[in-house]
Amino acid sequence: MGTAKSTHFFKDRPLFGFDIGHGSLKVMQTELRGKTPHIIGYGSARFDPAAIDDGVVADPKIIAKAAQELFKKSMIGNITTNRVVLAIPAYRTFTRLINLPDLSGKQLYEAVSLEAEQYIPVPLEELYLDYEIVGKGKEDTIDVFAVAVPRKIVDSQIKLMEMLGLETVGVKTTIDAAGKLFLQDKQSDVPTVLIDFGSLSADVAIFDQHMLVSGTVSGGGTVFTNRIRDNLHVTDAEAQIIKTKYGLGPSKKQHEIQAALEPVLQQISQEIRRMIRYYEDRYENKRKVTQVVTLGGGANIIGLAEYLTDNLRMAVRSCDPWMYSEYKGLQPPARADKSMFATVMGLSLIAPKELF
Repeated sequence: MGTAKSTHFFKDRPLFGFDIGHGSLKVMQTELRGKTPHIIGYGSARFDPAAIDDGVVADPKIIAKAAQELFKKSMIGNITTNRVVLAIPAYRTFTRLINLPDLSGKQLYEAVSLEAEQYIPVPLEELYLDYEIVGKGKEDTIDVFAVAVPRKIVDSQIKLMEMLGLETVGVKTTIDAAGKLFLQDKQSDVPTVLIDFGSLSADVAIFDQHMLVSGTVSGGGTVFTNRIRDNLHVTDAEAQIIKTKYGLGPSKKQHEIQAALEPVLQQISQEIRRMIRYYEDRYENKRKVTQVVTLGGGANIIGLAEYLTDNLRMAVRSCDPWMYSEYKGLQPPARADKSMFATVMGLSLIAPKELF
């Protein structure tokens, strides 16, 4: 997506990922040694969720204070650069796979813009628009994956970075970052459904070396906790413990928990089936989707992969982002917290040359 400043003479300077979520922020810097990413610094901090309003940084001072305290007191390892790549929640973006004549340069941008005006219910002047050619279509056409993000969201995050003395060099969607991380997987060479569970939503995409189809369903970690709270008539703290300790696994509360989460899980399953049908109809000659991979902070529910496997009749596995990196000498986060670093790790893996 857009960049805050032009840094064409510094393509090889390092950068780090900065992921602002619903009441939490994560940072991470990695360094590629051979083919293996090495984590050299990471950390996380919490802040009042009211500081974020539908993706927009409403109170930058609150988040800036949390970030400053993290950098000064709580970092594991070190961040050695002031150049950042930011993550924008996928549920606040507009995405579309567009088939266009084989154009390039200004003509391609104008064609993408014209198409975007037809399907995005927001004036283009209020958006940042980006696109990527993802393949050849039929009869001298190309398939273009377009992404549009409200300017107010991006600009609010860039303003926050400036308050922290950081330089924004790139912006990616959360599901884009998840895809970058998934490229480290040994089975990333087959068409895959990626489900990135955040706090408030689950971003679903079909990934085959790059994003081909994406969508969002309401159903993240906080949504699961709230449904357990409301259906089991417990407090927020008790609901969090129940979700973390029992999840969907065998327990005395399994039936109650599954009944509470069933509507959300069914909606996610329906979205996955819809995407697979769309992919198979559009790409008749493509290979079949053969696996589903879950990641993100909301994916660490016991029994979630098994539930989706039974429901979808397809292999489902969870992704521990830390399995893709070396972190010798650094204390890793608690097992339950590892998955929440998926987005920021994906951001940290972006090579500076990819942004220019």
